[in-house]
Amino acid sequence: MQISKGVEWAAHAAALLNGLPPGRGLKAEALARYHGVPAAYMAKQLQALSKAGITQTSRGAHGGYRLAKPADEISLWDITAAVDGKGPAFRCTEIRQNGPCGLKRSDCKRPCQIAAAFAAAEKAFRDSLAAISLADLAGQVVNDSEPDHLFAIMNWLNAEAEPLSQKGG
Repeated sequence: MQISKGVEWAAHAAALLNGLPPGRGLKAEALARYHGVPAAYMAKQLQALSKAGITQTSRGAHGGYRLAKPADEISLWDITAAVDGKGPAFRCTEIRQNGPCGLKRSDCKRPCQIAAAFAAAEKAFRDSLAAISLADLAGQVVNDSEPDHLFAIMNWLNAEAEPLSQKGG
């Protein structure tokens, strides 16, 4: 299973948004600049997060993104599903019905064993991501980071964060 760059970027953006002071937001351009990624692509990931209800945006001169709900209510699966979609990674095409020894459709009363194995593995993967919240990650970052680095991040956030207008997006 491959996770897209967009999921990585969205997860990092959401983690940074978690550190914002109340009533403030970050523009997509600032998030892109912070992570050293193209602004248009970061904006696409933020739009996906917004559509999924993970972030909310305010438009205008005093606009920006912020988390739409508490970090402990946002999981890595929520972010992954918002960016890459909720569809299954493996889609069985019933190949067992093909070829010279293919089964008849009427003989396929149970799911394909290969499809069932992939489905079980994908469920475990999704459950694992769903068990990790943005708040969990933030706590790990705080515990694992040097105080100078955390201070630099907070200074950057205070300098870049915009007071949000009351207009929703």
